Amino acid sequence: MRNVRIDIEYDGTEFSGWQRQSAGIPTIQGTIESVLGRILQDEVGIDGAGRTDRGVHARGQVASFTTASEMPLPRLMHSANSLLGGSVRLTGIREVPPEFHARFSAVSREYRYFLIEQPSAIDGRFAGCSRGSVDIDAMNRLAAMLTGTRDFASFSKEDPQEKGCLCSVTEAVWYRDGRFLVFRINANRFLRSMVRFLVAGMVGSGSGSFAEGHFEAMLEGGERSLKLVPADPAGLFLWEVGYGEAVTRNT
Repeated sequence: MRNVRIDIEYDGTEFSGWQRQSAGIPTIQGTIESVLGRILQDEVGIDGAGRTDRGVHARGQVASFTTASEMPLPRLMHSANSLLGGSVRLTGIREVPPEFHARFSAVSREYRYFLIEQPSAIDGRFAGCSRGSVDIDAMNRLAAMLTGTRDFASFSKEDPQEKGCLCSVTEAVWYRDGRFLVFRINANRFLRSMVRFLVAGMVGSGSGSFAEGHFEAMLEGGERSLKLVPADPAGLFLWEVGYGEAVTRNT
């Protein structure tokens, strides 16, 4: 059996998230599994590094699967991309050691959120919108509070599959890139909808509709605010997944 890593990018707009669901519901995982199974003539199950929500995109998703097929991997990747259509694409493929697992071997994940301040018929597909100017300095004051190991339960949806809500954030910052405001955050793990809740709170503070003190209180262990609705998934990208060198060497 070969253990295979695939790198993936996708436009999540028309999909119901990463994780496979019942028949007829389009998901990224289900779509890729179906295509790989068709090519390899076998049932294929892939494990992803992150379970992105409905409408969330990825520039650097990683998944792994095992196969007994001896098909050359470049040929497999070419065939898969021919069948996947325009919204999902494999950007890399390689054989990895047996102990590699896309989710459990990951040591870091980076998400980026793109925000525009005025609606756009073009950029709106890949960005959230504040519908007015925001104070990036205020947003960065809150972003600076996120680093370190914290309980982010107040900024996530309940998920019975999660074991604890502690996440270790190593970087969190807002910056301008052309017409976009971009939030970059890196951590060892993320809870369900965590980045979108954090963005909603920071953007609310930047626009004056959500008090900085309220955000800080939530971060220190308060309950989630009923006023806080997760930011538009259109702006969120799983940007990169980091692995230790020992489990990513080529075999």
